[in-house]
Amino acid sequence: MKLYLMRHGQASNMADSDHARPLTQKGEERTKSTAKVLAKLEITPTAIYASPRVRAQQTAAIIAEALNMTVTTQESLNFDFDLKALEKILGEQEDPDHDLILVGHNPSMSDVLQQLTGVNTNMKTGAIACIEVDLEILRASMLHWLVTPKIFGAIIEDDLD
Repeated sequence: MKLYLMRHGQASNMADSDHARPLTQKGEERTKSTAKVLAKLEITPTAIYASPRVRAQQTAAIIAEALNMTVTTQESLNFDFDLKALEKILGEQEDPDHDLILVGHNPSMSDVLQQLTGVNTNMKTGAIACIEVDLEILRASMLHWLVTPKIFGAIIEDDLD
């Protein structure tokens, strides 16, 4: 199965609480570029799960709209997302071969990426990683690609020329 781990887009620091922080205009625009590229690549996950925090919900909603899908809120994708939470999400899937997009936060997204693949990175806001998950041995999964929204934006701009 392919698992897409995505960190929410750039968020505002101006909100009543951390939970309520919305995407900035730049965060929305870059997430829309990412969504367009994912749609163009014909990525067809079975589900899109997102942390309950506003910025993750908004990021997931933009992706879901481009892929003609809906978003399921998943509390376990909040700040405490870890390998055990991922195992639970994977175990709840009816068909283990279906692909998933998970939208959450750092440092947990980067930590889970490293635990799955051995790749040590700090996922930038809006970054998305495509991982081929080995359901038998999760820690033997393979990173196919990791892209930041700035790169997706450049791809979309080139496409418009």
